[in-house]
Amino acid sequence: MMRASGVDTDSVSVMEGDSVTLNTGVQTNQQEEIKWYYNDTIIAHISGNLSVICTDVQCDEDTERFRDRLKLDHQTGSLTITNTRNTDSGEYKLQININNSSFSITVSSRVSGVDTDEVAVSVMEGDSVTLTTDVETNQQENIRWYFNDIRIAQINRDQSKICTDVQCNEGTERFRDRLKLDHQTGSLIITNTRNTDSGVYKLKIISSSSDREKIYNVSVHGVSAAERYEIKRKTVKERESVTLYTGVIRKLNDSITWYFNEILIAEICDEPRKTCTDVQCKERFRDRLKLDHQTGSLIITNTRNTDSGEYKLLINNSRFRIIKIFSVTVTAVPDSGLSSAAVGVICFAVVILLVAAAAAIYCRHRSKQKGKYYLQLIVQNINIRFIVHKKIFKNV
Repeated sequence: MMRASGVDTDSVSVMEGDSVTLNTGVQTNQQEEIKWYYNDTIIAHISGNLSVICTDVQCDEDTERFRDRLKLDHQTGSLTITNTRNTDSGEYKLQININNSSFSITVSSRVSGVDTDEVAVSVMEGDSVTLTTDVETNQQENIRWYFNDIRIAQINRDQSKICTDVQCNEGTERFRDRLKLDHQTGSLIITNTRNTDSGVYKLKIISSSSDREKIYNVSVHGVSAAERYEIKRKTVKERESVTLYTGVIRKLNDSITWYFNEILIAEICDEPRKTCTDVQCKERFRDRLKLDHQTGSLIITNTRNTDSGEYKLLINNSRFRIIKIFSVTVTAVPDSGLSSAAVGVICFAVVILLVAAAAAIYCRHRSKQKGKYYLQLIVQNINIRFIVHKKIFKNV
């Protein structure tokens, strides 16, 4: 698609480290000469007969801005910028013979400690992970996902073609219905992850004006069934405390959200920390929830039988989301079933029996001596006093 000079400018936004392709929309031939300019400095050139092909310093000795990060498609003349940097932002002008068009590129810096050139995602077997695109699908964009260079998912511009796994590539059934595509954003969801899902996932966003790529390096840590059970299934007794561990160290801009039976109960993003943002939560837990600020782990204190159920953890990053499910069972402490009054009566009866037994032994012992003795039991406010009286009879 050609444009008259100065009529249209395509805007493209990428993150540092991503690759971007600026498309010409043509096929090169003997009559066409394609030149690319960055802020009016020539950075790439390909002639119609391919006799002249240059990029960056090869085109202009005075510029080494891109340092082998430019590539030209010899068939179309499209320009690819790899490993983009913040300094690559600016206006790129495409000249095909006498026709001009332009692209405005914005390369956003990544926040230190959050993203790297290749996004690293670490999950435990059984977790679900979402690799996000950061875009909204529209009529101009085509989204493709690759795993170790094998296409595993695709959604085209008008959503007339949507496929995952074996539907996209008959030769692979690795994921077996464990892949889902968000039709609005094109984000890829991998459910019930396995150790064999570890590898490099490549996202390719294709539009009429540019191509963008993002790389996700996913690591799935295998654990035994026993370990998984111990981590994700907790059984405690009433009034004990239980901690549900996230298994991560929270990074800047990560948000961590906890749900109990699909009700939001705790959230941590930027300061201040928030817990029990829901009325139902406040009535159920009543200040018995705590959040570890460093990890986002959830601590439930003084547990009750009503705390039993499913707890869902959502870890949200600008580039991915992780979902973990925990099952908590709170068992009731055995109760005698007697009220405090009944217990008091039983204790009193036991005391009476003990007193009677003591009196019998005492009287039997004194019967060998002269006179008669009798035992008087006085009960005053549950305090018991014993008074022994001796009666002496003279011989007549």
